[in-house]
Amino acid sequence: MARLFSELTLKKLRRFRSIRRGYYAFCLFMLMVVLALTAELWASNRALLVKYEGQYYFPTYGAVITGDTFGLGYQYETNYRELKEVLARQADANQEDNWVLLPIVPWSPYEQDYSSGSFPPTAPSLAQRHYLGTDNSGRDILARLVYGFRTAVGFAFIALTASYVIGVLLGCTMGFVGGKFDLLFQRFIEVWSQVPFLYVIMILVSLTQPNFMLFVGINVLFGWMGITWYMRTLTYREKVRDYVLAARAQGAGLWRIIVHHILPNTLVMIVTLAPFTVVANISLLTALDYLGFGLAPPTPSWGELLRQGVNHLDAPWIVASVVTAVSLVLITVSFIGEAIREAFDPKHFSRYE
Repeated sequence: MARLFSELTLKKLRRFRSIRRGYYAFCLFMLMVVLALTAELWASNRALLVKYEGQYYFPTYGAVITGDTFGLGYQYETNYRELKEVLARQADANQEDNWVLLPIVPWSPYEQDYSSGSFPPTAPSLAQRHYLGTDNSGRDILARLVYGFRTAVGFAFIALTASYVIGVLLGCTMGFVGGKFDLLFQRFIEVWSQVPFLYVIMILVSLTQPNFMLFVGINVLFGWMGITWYMRTLTYREKVRDYVLAARAQGAGLWRIIVHHILPNTLVMIVTLAPFTVVANISLLTALDYLGFGLAPPTPSWGELLRQGVNHLDAPWIVASVVTAVSLVLITVSFIGEAIREAFDPKHFSRYE
């Protein structure tokens, strides 16, 4: 560990771990991310494992397996819940030892269920394995929450990475070069920041089919400006330090000074702002979906579920589920951000080389 990180970085990491609220929030958030990334293993209508006539099948991440493969008499994708019932009856009749292992939530986020006999939304049911009930289209709420979280987190981190790469490099260059280059981009940022973000979203959604990468691109177009101002200011301060002057005297180029000398000493700003940017990005996508300007249905979305909950207050399990999920994630990431800000506080730790 000491070879991978400097002693200063290790001190900051130990300080972060000592802040229990932030550290446990980080562990919880990473657990949620791992569960979301592996959602097909515990929230899917595909079986994890099928044993049939001495052969084993792994449908979760494989190709579509038709029903006639298991003797169900149709050539579209197997209904594994139905297959489990059929094989269970055969086992009771002392026939082949065939069986099906289903996920904990045996429903796809896109699959509709009308088997309860009542019009959706339906209340939570252990018998039907709809642990949080269904929405107004009969889709499992827990499955849609999990896959919606994966979409929101993916959007947040991809947009964060792209925005920060642009903003950090441009901000450092503005602060280090200065002069006309700095003035030109200051005026550009001032003009670009006045473009109404919501109007741009509305226009583009009306002209083209909304999709994940479209919203990432729009967010990056407007999201790089905030970190640019911070990095420009910090670079202005750092470029007159002795270690930068020494690097310049030794013939180091622009990018070497920025990447190898200035960035390590301004990293605290990036690390501190990143969790709050994640919160902002998740909130943004949720708000756009709630307003109807977000991802096209039937894409799993927290905002779409929230809108359903508001429109169906007679089904309180919808709004209760999504509000609890959104609140848990945003509070967790906020705790992480607060702990990082305190652990990387430059008043406690400084680094000058």
